[in-house]
Amino acid sequence: MKVYFVILGDILAILITTLIGFATHGEADLSLLPRMVAAFIPLTVAWFLLAPWFGLFQHEITSNPKQLWRPALAAVFVAPLAAVLRGLILNAPIIPIFAVVLSATSAFGMFVWRGLYFLLNRK
Repeated sequence: MKVYFVILGDILAILITTLIGFATHGEADLSLLPRMVAAFIPLTVAWFLLAPWFGLFQHEITSNPKQLWRPALAAVFVAPLAAVLRGLILNAPIIPIFAVVLSATSAFGMFVWRGLYFLLNRK
């Protein structure tokens, strides 16, 4: 059951990070929902493609605070893949600085979420 909580939390962390990203650019209007989805979906897909390779859903990893670096590291690999997927979906150029910023913000968001998860589930 706990792995489902981790998965749901990962999705929410990606969603919140996406919303904050758009809000920092003054683009939190509902009319921009399609653009938000075009950022959220590729990031989520990329996350769930790569996260298992980093062991991010294993209890040994999610229950150990010394492993909090793993989700952040995974985000560094996930974000460029998400940027490529986003570019393909939108038929738009892939902007390297977008991938770098997406990496940093996603890494931070996952680090915060997984840290909270650990604190909520420690014995």
